[in-house]
Amino acid sequence: MSKFTTSINCMDGRVQIPIIEYIVDKYQVDYVDMITRPGANKILAEHKDKFTLESIKKSVEISVNRHGSKLVAISGHYDCAGNPVDKEEQVKQIKIAIGLVKTWHLNVKVIGLWVNQDWQVEEVK
Repeated sequence: MSKFTTSINCMDGRVQIPIIEYIVDKYQVDYVDMITRPGANKILAEHKDKFTLESIKKSVEISVNRHGSKLVAISGHYDCAGNPVDKEEQVKQIKIAIGLVKTWHLNVKVIGLWVNQDWQVEEVK
């Protein structure tokens, strides 16, 4: 049976491959369901756009309930057009977003990722 994880990240094409490669390698999965929005970490952290939040949540639920995902990663990245703030602010947003996703009670591990200026992935601690 194939193993899936879920990634909530920016739509920016520069981050897709690094995030997929990092998750597949580190967590030994076959596929990463990508849920993308411009500045996704900001959207989750701010809790303002209820329509988009519900859309993201529904997508995560499908990945978890239908694909059996056991991990949800929330990412931010360098040079984000949809969330043009520095790394420190984005990391704060990622941490808030992790807290939000945990309230969805999906029984999954939730982690944060940062994609740096060299398009390398770092886990948020």
